[in-house]
Amino acid sequence: MQLPKTEQARIQHHLPKVIFLTAAVATLLPAVEPPVALLLGLAIAQTIGNPFAGITPKITHWLLQLSVIGLGFGMNAHMALKAGKEGFLFTIASIAGTLLFGALLGKLLKIEPKTSHLISCGTAICGGSAIAAISPVIKAGEKQISVALGIVFLLNSLALFVFPAVGHWLHLTQQQFGLWSAVAIHDTSSVVGAANKYGDLALQVATTVKLSRALWIMPVAFITMLLFRNGNGKIKIPWFIGLFLLAMLLNTWVPAVSTVAPYLVHSAKTALSLTLFLIGTGLTRQAFSGIGWQPLLQGILLWVLISTGALLAVFYLV
Repeated sequence: MQLPKTEQARIQHHLPKVIFLTAAVATLLPAVEPPVALLLGLAIAQTIGNPFAGITPKITHWLLQLSVIGLGFGMNAHMALKAGKEGFLFTIASIAGTLLFGALLGKLLKIEPKTSHLISCGTAICGGSAIAAISPVIKAGEKQISVALGIVFLLNSLALFVFPAVGHWLHLTQQQFGLWSAVAIHDTSSVVGAANKYGDLALQVATTVKLSRALWIMPVAFITMLLFRNGNGKIKIPWFIGLFLLAMLLNTWVPAVSTVAPYLVHSAKTALSLTLFLIGTGLTRQAFSGIGWQPLLQGILLWVLISTGALLAVFYLV
């Protein structure tokens, strides 16, 4: 029996939403690891598209921050302090080197200055979060922001698969991999996803070092304000880092919290898979159209520089 055309049209209208929601729920299953969730989101973006594109960016933003806070309940303050000290010199050298090399590449490739600076900041500090924080400081336009975000998200997606494979191939310890991924992978989501796949110790080291890097958004934003002569820009402070530190302190010194901490950490890791799925759904053809080869080349060269430099430092200094 054939359905009426109005009924067929209604089903076709709602089918993409049903598929999207089913895939999103599937990422909450233990069998779906973060890289698989990202691939699933990417497949959705390239086929039916994101029927909830108007609200998923905000959901992704909050879900990632809540995931990071939840992971804090799996951290030990003493180990985190040790990892933070070891990653401090990595942080200063890599951020300064990336920003300087990025500025040089931007001039050589004749890239629009604001776009070039956003790509450099996203590579140097913490990907999309840094781009979002620096954009209002330099009053970047929508096109400049979308180009920088597109490049960072593309390289993040590759890192989620490439880094664990390279780490195992080179027989990196979990501590070495945690430091390397925290320095060389752009976004916190991909750092946590890659480190989580590598091991629990790698996850602790990577999350701590990566969030300590995120604090450098503020001084870099002030320097940016001076460079672009813009005294009216607003700086977005990453408040969730404070809550992450609070969660870590509670887990370390409050016994009652440590008993429920494993459940909170499990929930955070599950939420991370959903976060990566939602990020994948935003990687549409339109997101990458009009990027241009010069900004893409800048992003790739900066990523190769920071990845290689951090890997050599991990090998010889850790």
